[in-house]
Amino acid sequence: MSNPPVVNAPVQEMGVHELPLRVDARVERLELPSSPEDQELLLRLLEIGFLPGEPVRVIARGFPAADPIAVRVGHTTFALRSHEAALIRVSLAQPDEKRI
Repeated sequence: MSNPPVVNAPVQEMGVHELPLRVDARVERLELPSSPEDQELLLRLLEIGFLPGEPVRVIARGFPAADPIAVRVGHTTFALRSHEAALIRVSLAQPDEKRI
């Protein structure tokens, strides 16, 4: 009797602003912004390390409006506003991926 073929499920993306607290994820891509100001923001996010494949997790949210969001990428923590975090698209880390 043969085993059924393994089918990889499609990656479900979400914005970092939607990521639950202390859940490991991986950067998939950055959203292309529509405004010139956000294009500069996109470059800043790339420069500080939000690159595809990098481990990421939300470690805290501001009170009362959940803004800013404390996000760890690699071994560094940044405070991002919700609209900044929305540009960073992530997928949940697989169980065998290293925790940050």
